Amino acid sequence: MSENQRPLAVTLQVVSIVLFTFIGYLNIGIPLAVLPGYVHSDLGFGAVIAGLVISVQYLATLLSRPYAGRIIDNKGSKLAVMYGLAGCGLSGVFMLISAWTQSLPTLSLISLLIGRLVLGSAESLVGSGSIGWGIGRVGAANTAKVISWNGIASYGALAVGAPLGVLLVSQMGLWSMGVSIVLLAVLGLALAWPKTAAPIVVGERLPFMHVLGRVLPHGCGLALGSIGFGTIATFITLYYATQQWSNAVLCLSLFGASFIGARLLFGNLINRLGGFRVAIACLSVETLGLLLLWLAPDAHWALAGAALSGFGFSLVFPALGVEAVNLVPASSRGAAVGAYSLFIDLSLGITGPLAGAIAAGFGFASIFLFAALAALSGLALSIYLYRQAPKYFNEKHLNEKHHEERDTR
Repeated sequence: MSENQRPLAVTLQVVSIVLFTFIGYLNIGIPLAVLPGYVHSDLGFGAVIAGLVISVQYLATLLSRPYAGRIIDNKGSKLAVMYGLAGCGLSGVFMLISAWTQSLPTLSLISLLIGRLVLGSAESLVGSGSIGWGIGRVGAANTAKVISWNGIASYGALAVGAPLGVLLVSQMGLWSMGVSIVLLAVLGLALAWPKTAAPIVVGERLPFMHVLGRVLPHGCGLALGSIGFGTIATFITLYYATQQWSNAVLCLSLFGASFIGARLLFGNLINRLGGFRVAIACLSVETLGLLLLWLAPDAHWALAGAALSGFGFSLVFPALGVEAVNLVPASSRGAAVGAYSLFIDLSLGITGPLAGAIAAGFGFASIFLFAALAALSGLALSIYLYRQAPKYFNEKHLNEKHHEERDTR
C-alpha cells in the first residue's frame, strides 16, 4: 500500500483527488451569497423561505448519505464522484429554468428548490466519494490528511464561489450562474474519467444504522460546531444589510481564508495531539468568534468575528472525524464517512429555517448568540468524549484480548 510514500507524494496524490471536491463545492458556493437576496428581494418571499432555499440542499445531502455510502463501499468511490458531478450539472439546468421564470415567482422558487435538492444529493456523492477515493489511494494512515485537504477544497471553493457568484449575477444576470455550474460539472467529469480508481475493500459491510450508532456522539459534536458556519453562510448578507454595512461577501471569504489557513498550518496537530484535544481548542475559538459577531459594533469587528469563527471551525470536522472513522472496519469506511458527514448536513439543514425564525423574532444579531451557544455545547460534549475515550479503548482492548485467548484454547 502507498502508506510508505514520501509525504509530498502523498499530499500531491490527495490534492489530485480532492480537486473534484473543489469543483463540486464551487457549484455550491457560486449561488450561496446570491440566493437568499434573490428569494427575499426579487421573488418577494420572507426570511424563513430565504433560509429554507439554502437549507433544503443540506437536507437532501442528509437524506442521500446512506445511499452514497452504499455506492462508495460497493461500486467504488470514483463512480460515486462521477455520479455526483453529473448531479451538479443537472442542478445548474434547474438554476437556468429558475432564472428564465423569474416573472412567475412561485414557479421560479419551485425550480430553485428542485435544483437545490439535486445539488444536495450530488454533494454527498462528491464529498464522501472524494474522501473514500483519497483514503483508498494513499492508505488509512493518511485519513486525517485526506479529510483535512478535502475540507480545504470544500471551504476554499465556498470562499471563491461566493464572490464569484455575486460578480457573475451583477455583470450578466442570474442565468450566468446556471451556465457556470453546468460547465464546471462537465470539466470535472472530463478530469475524473481517466484517473485510477481506488480498490474496493472486501469485507463485512456493517449496516448503516449500526455505523451511525457508533459515530453518533462525534457527529453531534460536529453538528453543534457547524451551526456557526450555517448561520454565517446563510444570513451574513442579510445581517450586513440590516446594519447598513457593505462588503458582506468579504465576511464569507475571510471565514474561508481563515479556515484554510488554520488547516494548512495546524492540520498535522490531529495526529500529534489526538482528535479530541484539537476539537476542544477549535470549538473554544469558534465560540469566541461567534460572540464577537453577535456583539460587533461595526463591520470591522464583524470581519474579525468571521475570521475567528473560520479559524475555530477549521479542524472540527477532521479532528472528530478521525476519531469516528477509526471506530469501524475499513470495509465500512464509506458508510462511516457518510454517517459522520450526515450530522453536518442535519445541522446546516436545520440552521436556515431556525435561524431565520430567530432573526424574525429577535433581530439578525441574535442568531450569532444562538450559534455561539451551540458551539459551546459542542465544546462541552468534546470534553466529555475526550474523558471517556481511554475507558472505551481499554474496554475494546480487553474484549479483543478475551476473543484472542478464547480462539487459542
